[in-house]
Amino acid sequence: MLARKYLSEVVSVKNPFSGIYTVEFKSLERPYKYDPGQFLHIAVDEDYDGIGQWPESRCFSMQSDPAEEVIRITYAVKGAFTQEMERVLKPGREVWLKLPFGELFTQPHSKENTVFIAGGTGVTPFLSLFTHESFRDYVNPRIYLGYKNEDYFIYQKELAAIKNDNARITVFFENKDGVIDIARIHDENGNDSNYFISGPPVMIKIFKNKLIELGVPQENVLTDDWE
Repeated sequence: MLARKYLSEVVSVKNPFSGIYTVEFKSLERPYKYDPGQFLHIAVDEDYDGIGQWPESRCFSMQSDPAEEVIRITYAVKGAFTQEMERVLKPGREVWLKLPFGELFTQPHSKENTVFIAGGTGVTPFLSLFTHESFRDYVNPRIYLGYKNEDYFIYQKELAAIKNDNARITVFFENKDGVIDIARIHDENGNDSNYFISGPPVMIKIFKNKLIELGVPQENVLTDDWE
């Protein structure tokens, strides 16, 4: 699927706690086209006309079901670009989105006993799959999520809409349970499962290396390149 540019309007902005925003966009032209697990580039330069050289942008996972009319992303304010996003992304503001990118769930993998591991906002690309009809094809999926505390666990609505009755969700709250226990996850799922990992780059690297060290084939540990 070729990436295309979409003139879009900010529909809503939610700020569940300091420095974190969930934003919804609607296309002002053709409908969005993307697959679960893909990501977009957003440009907030108000002078860009959609024709010239693509301006400075940043990547964000799309957490919405591709069947939805809107696209939803969550971002953390960490640097100059996201500070500008915090300033300008208000309902009614027009921006340019370029999508889709990424091959997270089109990578070869088994859909039996598949394991999904996410830290913090790393769950967002998974949500676009969990709420999509194609998630019904997965047999006994296992989902492990990690958050600093209950206040950071802001995805209950999406998780309640998971389209797989056999999905099992385990949540680690660092203040009560400690960090995600990758050795325990391996013990529960073994070497033959496929493991998707999403979250901070350091977490991805540590978990991937640990699973391989424990005997999981390297091709069974899947991440997206831009992570």
